[in-house]
Amino acid sequence: MQRNDQMALGVMLLSVGYHEAAWRDPSVPANGGVDIDYYAYLAALAERAAFHFVFLPDHLSVAEPDQASIARVSRNERFEPITLLSALSSRTQDIGLVATATTTYHQPYHLARMFASLDYLSRGRAAWNIVTSASKFEAQNFGEQELPDHDERYARAREFVEVVKGLWDSWEDDAFIRDKRSGIFADTTKLHLLNHRGDYLSVRGPLNIARPPQGYPVLVQAGASDSGIRFGAEFGEVVFTAEPSPENGKLFYATLKENARAFGRNDDQVLVMPGIVPIVGRTKQEASDKLQRLQSYTHVDVAIGAADRWLGSVTNLRLMDLDSLVPERLPQTNFIQSRQRVLLDVAARQKFTWRQLIRLISDSHGHLMVVGTPDEIANTMVDTFDQRAADGFNVLPATFPSELKDFVELVVPELRRRGKFRSGYSGQTLRENLGLKRPFDRSRRHE
Repeated sequence: MQRNDQMALGVMLLSVGYHEAAWRDPSVPANGGVDIDYYAYLAALAERAAFHFVFLPDHLSVAEPDQASIARVSRNERFEPITLLSALSSRTQDIGLVATATTTYHQPYHLARMFASLDYLSRGRAAWNIVTSASKFEAQNFGEQELPDHDERYARAREFVEVVKGLWDSWEDDAFIRDKRSGIFADTTKLHLLNHRGDYLSVRGPLNIARPPQGYPVLVQAGASDSGIRFGAEFGEVVFTAEPSPENGKLFYATLKENARAFGRNDDQVLVMPGIVPIVGRTKQEASDKLQRLQSYTHVDVAIGAADRWLGSVTNLRLMDLDSLVPERLPQTNFIQSRQRVLLDVAARQKFTWRQLIRLISDSHGHLMVVGTPDEIANTMVDTFDQRAADGFNVLPATFPSELKDFVELVVPELRRRGKFRSGYSGQTLRENLGLKRPFDRSRRHE
């Protein structure tokens, strides 16, 4: 996809919706997080609108620290992403399938095999959202009390991704000849042992599945700290970020592309796709009423718990004067450092009190949120795209299915009218639809 072409669009299928109180909305099926037919319906909505992919977030723990919060959230009843997308691969035809999986508490052989399998099941539509774990509760599910240090997690992730790519290159594309007459199933001259010995990992290989249809599933990345930017510039083909400020969005975009060029990569092979939370109404008032209704469903324990978590678990907002101003700085977190920075930047520019920041986090988690008519939402997206702050967007509907349906029926036609979004699929694989090159088999670079 050339930079002056149309924007890419994905949709995050976060259980019953992105808003903290989505499950309480009367239009939302409360058991949607574990209903395959519900997910298939959402994927079909997005596919009919020619979205590039559906995106499943994940973490390996219950994130809330206390039962008061756990009791009131819906996030802890949802499918494991690769399992769900494997099922959806047989109920969709064209749309990409992005699964989140951490490098901190998986082994590379497992993930290389699972994503290769998903790529075959979907005929070339798989993608891996590469993350490092960010919660001590994840660590405690895997025999540790605390997470490794932030930079150490990224160092392991860098080695992990190199190992996974090496495993995907175990077999050359034409290694499996399946010759019944000779009795030779695989040409072993086209088999390459990895034999990796590194600082964090030791993996012999080879992988026991053929090289994926896309070469590698598309590599997605979602970190915006200094370590995250370096990692995304080196490995990311789609970079998911939270950038509510146009100025900061342009700076992030330019910085990432510059870093990617330093790794010898072309700008059009690293797509920046910030999140957007669209609250769509046929009138501005209708959109505002939707948001206010969701806010009225949000219990204070849930809102405060979410704010503490997204600020990096370095605060205890239950002890704060919520009408005091948010400070410019907080202690450095071992959680998602870039998100803490984004949220504090918003609070400083808007001169927010704690109460105002808590509400913003509950509504959007720090992503760009637009509450308005289809025309207003389309204008914001096009302006962000044209100002080189985005190559596309990961759409984060506040509730499912209604907000996705409204976006598809009301906003997508506006984007097409402006010539900024496609009307159908142009390729067979996710790589082809995103304009990304198929990676060369690294085991053959000596030839």
